[in-house]
Amino acid sequence: MKPHSMFRIRFFGLVLLSNLTTNRARPGSECSKTCGNLTIPFPFGIEESCYLDNAFKVTCNTTTGRVQIQDVNVDIVSISLDGHLRVRSSVSQTCYNETDEILSEDLSVRLSRFPISVGRNKITVLGCDTRGNIKIRQDFQAGCLTMPGSCNPTVGSCSSTIGCCQTTVEPAGLTSFRFHVETNGGNVGMKGFNNCSFAFIVEDGRYNFSMTNLYELKKKDLESLEMVLDWTVGNTSCKEARKNVSGYLCNENSECFDASNGSGYRCSCSKGYRGNPYLQNGCQDVNECDDVRQNSCSHLCNNIAGSYTCYCPKGHSGDGRKDGSRCIRNRTNVQKLGLYIGISMGVIFTCLTMLLAYYLLKQRRIVKRKETIFKRNGGAIFEKLLSESGGSTQIVKIFTEKELKKATDNFNAKNIVGQGGFGTVYKGVLMDTTVVAIKKSKMIDPNQIVQFVNEVVLLSQINHPNIVKLVGCCLETHVPLLAYEYIVNETLHHHLHGQGRGSSLTWRMRLKFAVETSQALAYMHSSTKIIHRDIKLSNILLTDDFTVKVSDFGISRLVPKDQMQVSTAVQGTLGYIDPEYFSSGILTEKSDVYSFGVVLVELLTGEKVNSNMVSRRNRSLADHFVLSLNEGQLIEILDDQIKLDGTVEQLDRVAQLVKSCLQHAGKKRPTMQEVKEELTALHEEMDLGLSYATHEIASLCSADSDAPKSSSSKLL
Repeated sequence: MKPHSMFRIRFFGLVLLSNLTTNRARPGSECSKTCGNLTIPFPFGIEESCYLDNAFKVTCNTTTGRVQIQDVNVDIVSISLDGHLRVRSSVSQTCYNETDEILSEDLSVRLSRFPISVGRNKITVLGCDTRGNIKIRQDFQAGCLTMPGSCNPTVGSCSSTIGCCQTTVEPAGLTSFRFHVETNGGNVGMKGFNNCSFAFIVEDGRYNFSMTNLYELKKKDLESLEMVLDWTVGNTSCKEARKNVSGYLCNENSECFDASNGSGYRCSCSKGYRGNPYLQNGCQDVNECDDVRQNSCSHLCNNIAGSYTCYCPKGHSGDGRKDGSRCIRNRTNVQKLGLYIGISMGVIFTCLTMLLAYYLLKQRRIVKRKETIFKRNGGAIFEKLLSESGGSTQIVKIFTEKELKKATDNFNAKNIVGQGGFGTVYKGVLMDTTVVAIKKSKMIDPNQIVQFVNEVVLLSQINHPNIVKLVGCCLETHVPLLAYEYIVNETLHHHLHGQGRGSSLTWRMRLKFAVETSQALAYMHSSTKIIHRDIKLSNILLTDDFTVKVSDFGISRLVPKDQMQVSTAVQGTLGYIDPEYFSSGILTEKSDVYSFGVVLVELLTGEKVNSNMVSRRNRSLADHFVLSLNEGQLIEILDDQIKLDGTVEQLDRVAQLVKSCLQHAGKKRPTMQEVKEELTALHEEMDLGLSYATHEIASLCSADSDAPKSSSSKLL
């Protein structure tokens, strides 16, 4: 092929590529920009070739007034170029019908590539004795529940769990889920007062609750509320997207930002420009000189691309800025010299005065800032609880922020050992080489301060080999910090339910875990009168030698010495919560006994609390176990490894103990001390049996070595 032919091919290829890029990034003027009162910016569009791709195709129904995006089954309210979509809230309900039957309307929500904005929305449940769940994956649910009993809520508040409750939306990148509303007591609220219960997602701060909502509100009233979605373009980071010049969507005078929720990236006009960064020439220069509020010039202003400059008129000197030297009329050299000297002396004196004032102000601010943070992190509450404890607490080391930063290499991401809805856990090494786990909350939430202080005070009163030890805390940081002893072997949930791990836990090991957990709980109930309130496998840690360490006391309660129970809002983990406590709100030590019974069921069956095996029968794991035991079908639900290792007598004893722990009436359950004694006795009998068997084998081997061969052959 001739050289000039090759040149023509390359030239036309470049022209074609340029045209394709231009057509994709800059839709024609014939494209509709609005649908009713809604402005539709590119990359969104209505007509063919007016949107980036099918994920951004907008359907405009002028008859019904509804606006939707393809593959998204919610109505669009507004689209902003800052990466947010406002859409109508999706509402699920459960109501009495005209014949007093209970009808539920579950709701499936699809958001295509537009995840729910994290931190800007709230899951809200409305009703008496109601639970609203969002099922995100087969094994993950989120939601909240309201308290049972008569509703007498505070007007305009969802902070309590009476009549209304709210919780944050998790996890990040959520684009599809199923909404479900159900009742705890089998009824929909209170007939004639609260005929319907609702669950929906709404933008934080946009819904004000009042008592009339419980008996006057209709589903259509809630569907006018809005929630916020995030949107980005592409499926890669900015760095990767820039490698493909023809596919990169951020045009001139714009900047690229990686998605913080989901995948892709977002474009934004650079400082000094405004417009649509996804269009060619979409970011236009802002003329700051046309608006005195956008410039700081004292006299004359000159607009330049992306910014502006100030200058003085003829016969004046200076920078022409209100925040600078402004413009000064020119004078003779002598006058200038005297003026400069005077100005210099004034500047020096002013600078020295300002430095001194700054130093004093800085010291004052530091002291005030520490006092403010100390109070905000519950320091005053902490001191009050310590004084009320009468000095019964052990010494808890108070760390400085500098110490914990050094221990974690300035909270380096490589030292993260755990993350969740509560925040992040870092591994750290203190100056004395002690290895600790440092719990750092995600954000400052005033509603969690009491729980934070509660955890510190409770842990400072506990000294037991099977309870995680609190090393110290830090109260001078913006977020609360707790330092625990470092447990290297993860949780019992990880070892039992992790892929292929449950089969490696023998009956003897599982019984040992149960004994040590019961010892920790019995100690808490008898010595410190602490009710843990959240006993579950994921709160039982294991050391490198597989010793149990009970952890997470964030919602634990200290029962006064002269009381046997406390009344409190229901908290805990579904599946483990004591049904009596769940229905009455009365917390006793027997509530921990029930939760421990559920843990024993998991150890015996190898099944999770939310196992598909029991959910298909509409039962809890605890009820399924008791029913199987009563019907003589215990062997059918036991874990295969348990069947191999345990004897019928041992398994029956533990199963009967579990049954007594899972009694619905708390008074019929044993105490943790009685549970501990029964499990310890069984564990000791196993040790004695193993020791006896080992002794017999050793005796036989010794006799065999001394006996004649004929005798040996008889033994064989």
